[in-house]
Amino acid sequence: MKDMRGAGLRHFLNKESTAGVVFSLPFIIGFLLFMVVPMGISFYYSLCDYNILSPPVFTGLNNYIKMFNDDNVFYKTIGVTFYFAFVSVPLRLIFALMVALLLLKSSKATGFYRAFYYLPSIIGGSVAVSILWKRMFATDGVVNLLLGILGIHTNFAWLGNNKTAIWTLIILAIWQFGSSMLIFLSSLKQIPVSLYEASRVDGANKFSQFFKITLPLLTPTIFFNLVMQMINGFLAFTQCFIITQGKPLNSTLFYTVYMYQQSFEFYNTGYGAALAWVMLLLISVITVILFATKRFWVYTEGV
Repeated sequence: MKDMRGAGLRHFLNKESTAGVVFSLPFIIGFLLFMVVPMGISFYYSLCDYNILSPPVFTGLNNYIKMFNDDNVFYKTIGVTFYFAFVSVPLRLIFALMVALLLLKSSKATGFYRAFYYLPSIIGGSVAVSILWKRMFATDGVVNLLLGILGIHTNFAWLGNNKTAIWTLIILAIWQFGSSMLIFLSSLKQIPVSLYEASRVDGANKFSQFFKITLPLLTPTIFFNLVMQMINGFLAFTQCFIITQGKPLNSTLFYTVYMYQQSFEFYNTGYGAALAWVMLLLISVITVILFATKRFWVYTEGV
């Protein structure tokens, strides 16, 4: 009887499915402990009056009712975040594609240039760069100094103006184009050279090749970059928190920063959790819309 049990146990342990489960357990446990459980707790807190310092008190949908009916700053932050994401992401992708096209030709310094252009994506989201960026656009910063060298003497407060403050953050986001650039570069190298050779025989110029061959074949990559960068755009935090703190007059107040303020500065943690779930819903809706439009403009070979 024991031999039969031992043989059955050995057979179970030697199965490929068992090995798969065992090796997947660290990820599954980590996913449950650090994603699913915290999300469940967050959802419960979103239904409570909770300020971290005292136990949560269940209040139902009060946080959500307050958010949509009484909180004007909530709508302001949505508008600012949408503007930031829908302006910075397309400009970042356009700039990334332009640089990828320039780096497509190999040379002795190509490796250096690729690393150099990717560097902003590594350090661009850091606190140090945000502080440096804030100093650059100060009244006595590098930007006004360079304008003075060009003959435009000004002490313009770029971060203190409603119209220009958000653009300082947008420019910083565009500067962090390295990851998208590398993905574009990898995709450009996968396009068969024979297509360009055949088009040249037919008399196509560089302009026609780009719009008739390169761009259609890049649409799957453009779609991937668009989805990923749009999500990152809605979740932007460091730039606003360090550089502008949402000033002036909440014209640069990102949704994530407002969520942080409510949770940890104003001690409305339950309300902050409700804001987080609304943001999750907004990102989900935007992602679904992007996937719904995919069939109209993304080229899929054989379809």
